[in-house]
Amino acid sequence: MTESYHGLDVVDYIILSTLLLISASIGVYYRFSGGKQRTTKEYLLADRNMSFIPVAFSLMASFMSSITLLGVSSENYVYGTQFVVINLAYIIGTPLAAYFYLPVFYKLQNASVYKYLELRFGVATRLVASIAFITQMILYIGIVLYAPAIALNAVTGLNKIASIIAVGVVCTFYSTIGGMKAVLITDVFQSVLMFASVICVGIKGSIDAGGIDKVWEIANEGGRIQFSDLRIDPSVRHTLWTQLIGGIFTFTSLYAVNQTQVQRLLTVNSLRKAQRSLWLNWPILTALSLTTSYAGISMYSHYANCDPLLEKHIRSPDQLLPYFVVDTMGHLPGVAGLFIAGIFSGSLSTVSSALNSLAAVTVQDFLVPCCFQKTSDSRLTWVTQIVALTYGGISIAIAFVAEYLGGVLQASLTIFGVVGGPLLALFTVGMFSTVVEQKGALAGLISGLAFSLWVGFGGPKPPIPRLSQRNDGCSALLNATSDSLTDLYLSTVSTSPLPTLPSTTDDYFPLYRISYMWYAPLGFLMTILVAQVVSRIVNAYLLSRGTSNKKINEELFSPMFPKCFRTAHHLPDPILLLTTGNETGEEKQCEEQSVMNI
Repeated sequence: MTESYHGLDVVDYIILSTLLLISASIGVYYRFSGGKQRTTKEYLLADRNMSFIPVAFSLMASFMSSITLLGVSSENYVYGTQFVVINLAYIIGTPLAAYFYLPVFYKLQNASVYKYLELRFGVATRLVASIAFITQMILYIGIVLYAPAIALNAVTGLNKIASIIAVGVVCTFYSTIGGMKAVLITDVFQSVLMFASVICVGIKGSIDAGGIDKVWEIANEGGRIQFSDLRIDPSVRHTLWTQLIGGIFTFTSLYAVNQTQVQRLLTVNSLRKAQRSLWLNWPILTALSLTTSYAGISMYSHYANCDPLLEKHIRSPDQLLPYFVVDTMGHLPGVAGLFIAGIFSGSLSTVSSALNSLAAVTVQDFLVPCCFQKTSDSRLTWVTQIVALTYGGISIAIAFVAEYLGGVLQASLTIFGVVGGPLLALFTVGMFSTVVEQKGALAGLISGLAFSLWVGFGGPKPPIPRLSQRNDGCSALLNATSDSLTDLYLSTVSTSPLPTLPSTTDDYFPLYRISYMWYAPLGFLMTILVAQVVSRIVNAYLLSRGTSNKKINEELFSPMFPKCFRTAHHLPDPILLLTTGNETGEEKQCEEQSVMNI
């Protein structure tokens, strides 16, 4: 019988304090070592002398952090394992990012990826894309700060405000004073703690169930084991197609053209090392995803006959993981502290990475062009640090409204999808199209963002159907520990009335019924189509006036873009061929020639 849980003890607090102290100390170390963060090159790009191994860990930790630990575990518990299929998308997305997009950014060697858009489509396009990125990351940071606040509140009953401020202040401190070097090294340390915390859950769940095979058997009987849903209905939340297609677009938008990830890849001194970092990131990312997914079904095996959600011991699926920890291991000194350290580590790594990239974009895209063109590099570094500090404060404020965005996993992927899809399309037409020009690119981006935001955040949306849950075995399982936890949770349960929703799924607007995993592909497609149509109209008009657009710099094309498409302007654009499927014999000949050239 599990002993009653009474909150964190001295050992737990020592573990948490050690995590925060080590993270802050790494920032202090890099503030007073090396070049002492006196140049923007060192502060934003770590002097471009980092090893590819810490960069690989940082690529994973930048996004797959506390969201993964809380969201993926509860996803597998409540909805089953179909989400795991997204790992197949990572295999396809990795070479796309490494060989189709990364070489272009590596040639430019600019701290902001949006410099590319200025060179290709003009200043206005660069600024709109930068604003979209800044909005995306601020919202995401809010969720990442809020996620561990749920965990700490669930485990100890401590006010969420205190945990949000603690994590926000520490990561803002070491990322502001230590720069990119501190961010990368702390990411490695924090990644280890993330793995340790979730592995403990999987081991404990397996021991309680009687082995891994028993966990699998119980989860299968409960309908949680599912990998081959082949339905093509876009309203089905997770299928093989949503995870594969939607996952490819989401992954590529994050790892190929997102400022936070590309900036990390530019901290190594060669393109080949940057590509190695991407390839090493893939197994690390998949290992965390699979381990966390197993933790979810191991928790289900424990609560298969007594679901804590049905019993109202917790109010949200995102609290399942911390609830399991304190319910089954809360009496063991240090275990709860290790778990909270893992959750905090995920948030620290993600927020610090985001703050550094937000500072880079803001300074390079907005402040330097308008106010600091003649400012010395050392003074510009101070400005960048102040900007990073400011974003830290803004992020803490945003975290207090993050709880209204829904489940942390779906909310984060929705934000990435609605903004990432159009931005990926913009970079794609830049690197793989000779037709799209400034007006078309800008019109495509704005249309894609507007469409994606409408579909992603418009409503009302139908409720998400959950797999069956049981509580008929609670009398044999629940004990004093659960009672003490219930006292913590019930004090925070909202008593607000639920909104009135349509009675059946068919009563909802069709676009509001589609799975959130389609947001990125739809935004991508809308952006490309509008960009193509507008650009062709503009080009036709210029041609009628006897003028034409300026020649495009070859360095702005992807090395994987066929050379014959770059010069044969009489042929239809390859991007349009991808979206329409129409191809003439002449175009096929060009395509065959391009394959030979590659």
